Amino acid sequence: MSMNEPHRPPPVRDHLTLSGTGARWLTGYLALCLAAFVMALPFVWMVFGSFKPRLEAEEVHFVPRDWQPENYAVVLRLEPDKYTGQLIDIRFGRFYFNSVFVTMAVALIQLLTCAMAAYAFARIRWPGRDKVFFLYLGTLMIPGVVLMIPNFQLMVAFGMVDTYRGLIIPAAFGGSAFGTFLLRQFMLTIPRSLDEAAAIDGASHWRIFWDLILPLSRAGLVTLAIFTILANYQSFFWPLVMLKTKALYTLPIGLLEFDTSYGKQTELILAATVMATVPLILLFLSAQRAIVRGIQLGAVKG
Repeated sequence: MSMNEPHRPPPVRDHLTLSGTGARWLTGYLALCLAAFVMALPFVWMVFGSFKPRLEAEEVHFVPRDWQPENYAVVLRLEPDKYTGQLIDIRFGRFYFNSVFVTMAVALIQLLTCAMAAYAFARIRWPGRDKVFFLYLGTLMIPGVVLMIPNFQLMVAFGMVDTYRGLIIPAAFGGSAFGTFLLRQFMLTIPRSLDEAAAIDGASHWRIFWDLILPLSRAGLVTLAIFTILANYQSFFWPLVMLKTKALYTLPIGLLEFDTSYGKQTELILAATVMATVPLILLFLSAQRAIVRGIQLGAVKG
């Protein structure tokens, strides 16, 4: 700039004008908020509906005109049903226990078996390992409905129909291919030098797996545990096929009991569904960081 050229002050930025990046960010943020609102709408309707009287429960409006929080006490058998004057003949607490027990048993078995299989495919070299792994992954293309009849015939042959074992064993191994794949991808990110150092010190494969690889795979195990719990806690068709005794019903099957000779108890169904859904939401919210971290780390190496 020459000496004779007058000094020009720097341009004043209008802070009220959004830049292109800021506008895109705001648009994306508003779109996500709208999508979240749309997805949460059925749950909000369910929560409000659980506080409505029976005649009002199936109406379109959201907010109850006559709030009836005692619906939850009726479901828990703490108060009689105001329409019949009697306690409902539904053991909601028993259904809750059955769902939690079966779900946790399936999750524990699947975590252990999938982790062992993933260790064999990721950390041990043996002939035909990759070919067997791809064949194992091929089972993911088989629909679960196709396997329902063979599994039922096996349970009949072993005398496991209408038992906890009949619910747990097929479910524990039904999703093992996905769990093995997820944990194998995660274990591949662990440096192999750790195995070699442990082997030099005289550690066996079981010692390496249990004391070294398994603790380092905690994020992947948490991710698989959440997926397994979500899938089995709300399982419907397999318990419907397997169970005959009401004392063994899980929550999805037990909710059908609210459709009685007195009519469909919509407000009680909604109250029971809210109580059944809240634990899953709390579990997901408390473990969402571990889920994202496990998926990200498991996708680093193929």
